[in-house]
Amino acid sequence: MQRSDAFVADFEQQVRWYVEKAGESVARRYLGALDATLNLLRERPAIGRRRRFRHPMLKGLRSLRVNPPFHLHLIFYRYDSATLYAERVMHGARDLPRRLVE
Repeated sequence: MQRSDAFVADFEQQVRWYVEKAGESVARRYLGALDATLNLLRERPAIGRRRRFRHPMLKGLRSLRVNPPFHLHLIFYRYDSATLYAERVMHGARDLPRRLVE
C-alpha cells in the first residue's frame, strides 16, 4: 500500500486534533480504527464506494468509512491489481470535491 503525502498530512492533523481535544487514548483508538480499515481495504479493495465526482483529477476515486466510532471519516483511495493508493482521509461532512483537489 502506498500513502500519499496528502493522506499522511490529513492523518497527522487529525491525530493532533484528537490529542488536543480528546486526549491521547482517543488518538490511539483513531489510529487503530484507521489501521483496521486500511487492512480491510488491502484484503478487499473493491469494498469501497465508487465516487462520481465531476473533477477530472477525482475520476476513479473510491471511499470507505473508517471503522466506528470514527465512521464519519472517509478514506479516499484508488487501486490496481498490484497496489492500493491511499490518497486522503477526512471528515465526510467537508466540501469533499474542493478539499480533495486541494
